[in-house]
Amino acid sequence: MDFKNVTVAGSGVLGSQIAFQTAFKGFDVTIWLRSEGSIERAKPKLERLKGIYLQTMEAWKTNPQAYCRGFADSPDLSADEIDALKEKVVEAFDSLKMTTSYEEAAKDADLIIEAIAEDPAQKIPFYEELAKYMPEKTVLVTNSSTLLPSAFAEYTGRPEKYLALHFANNIWAQNTAEVMGHPGTDQKYYDQVAEFAKAIGMVPICLKKEQPAYVLNTLLVPFLGAGLELWAKDVADPETIDMTWELATGAPNGPMKIIDVVGLTTVYNIEMMKPEAQEPGTLSNKIVTALKEKIDKGEIGINAGKGFYEY
Repeated sequence: MDFKNVTVAGSGVLGSQIAFQTAFKGFDVTIWLRSEGSIERAKPKLERLKGIYLQTMEAWKTNPQAYCRGFADSPDLSADEIDALKEKVVEAFDSLKMTTSYEEAAKDADLIIEAIAEDPAQKIPFYEELAKYMPEKTVLVTNSSTLLPSAFAEYTGRPEKYLALHFANNIWAQNTAEVMGHPGTDQKYYDQVAEFAKAIGMVPICLKKEQPAYVLNTLLVPFLGAGLELWAKDVADPETIDMTWELATGAPNGPMKIIDVVGLTTVYNIEMMKPEAQEPGTLSNKIVTALKEKIDKGEIGINAGKGFYEY
């Protein structure tokens, strides 16, 4: 694996995390964004991540429980070694480059990680435009949480070098990266992407074949959907839904807190893919309508300071 220059397209919840973690692990990272406004919105997310990394590492010096697997292979580091990691955090933040230019984003990229909205109407034009500028060497992956790479391979201009690399949220702590090819993916590039995942501190979860929602979201999406159903049907408020799950199972977070972290827009886009979401009176339509009301008010989750909870 000879990747050095990595471009991340998008700076949402996961796009910003992927870019920051990749830079922290020593890669040259460029973030592609649609507009200057998007660049300005990305900056506080990256500032926030820098703060999280630095504060967590400082806490790690006296509290071994603060250790995160994405920081280092072992929790047994000295204070001086942790300080060296903190210096890398600052260097990573300072090194990040942002651009709205397809050409600049693609020209030297060894790997491009697409992390834009979970919406085929946005992904397809992005791939078609990007294909005009990518050098032959570039491997392209999608961080799509539910969509299959085979649905987009033909639009990339390099189906053999295209596959999925899907991250869990809070990737510095919950450090999984699902690697999933499509039937046309060359094994050589699949292996390179799995190696890259390890290089940025992730544990590669290597899928043998395409699976809608991969492993993680095959398990997670029905759980979040059940929480949304209880909320949209006015069975219980978000706090009660979460409290019930947390007390009864010992889990740290219920579904509504997780949705705030994932982002309401991402969950809305996933729900909108269901045909019944367009049919008035259906439960799916109630869910998307209620989510849209919150999104329109700017209540899109933890990064906005408010979703189902205030932050």
